[in-house]
Amino acid sequence: MVKLDIVSDPVCPWCYIGKAMLDAALAQRPDHSFVLEWHPFQLNPDMPREGMDTRAYYEARFGSKEATVAAFKPVIAKAESIGLSINLDAMTRIPNTLDAHRLIHWAGIEGKQDAAAMALFAANFTEGRDIGDTEVLADIADSLGMDAAVISRLLASDADTDDIRARDAQFREMGITSVPTFIIAAQHAVPGAQDTDLWLRVMDEILEKKTD
Repeated sequence: MVKLDIVSDPVCPWCYIGKAMLDAALAQRPDHSFVLEWHPFQLNPDMPREGMDTRAYYEARFGSKEATVAAFKPVIAKAESIGLSINLDAMTRIPNTLDAHRLIHWAGIEGKQDAAAMALFAANFTEGRDIGDTEVLADIADSLGMDAAVISRLLASDADTDDIRARDAQFREMGITSVPTFIIAAQHAVPGAQDTDLWLRVMDEILEKKTD
């Protein structure tokens, strides 16, 4: 098996797009050797824990509503081209994603990490839910078959907070400055949202090496 580490943030639209294109490749190569593991990287580590109003955040970042729409235009176009929906109008809060990363970590303990990450992307970008809100996170956990009451208690504590921050810092120290970043077999870093065809070539090369 080949470890594929995914360094990502649930508020990163290119992470959502990149994972969807990877998933399309995985579906076409059901005999692939990849074992996926998600890792935390906060794009906005200084975001207040309660998050921010989306419009205020993006207008401060890009300068105006028009500039925000222009910045998201290629993102939305790419998402639509692969069957994803990014509903900018529905996104009313930019969350602090520390708790979302904690949920992904706990989901991994139950073998549901990939499902949790994708559920968080969909909740944020398609449904416009605040994935920094503990009730939303508990509800997502429940939808994955996790114990929502346990998750609520964990979220009310500081459990694994230091671990998430330390792992985030570790990737920054490794030189990662943007996400998604995919790390193949702990050796090869593949930055950015890569097309399905690239992943098919990577998997075919791995398969060829195994059969040599």
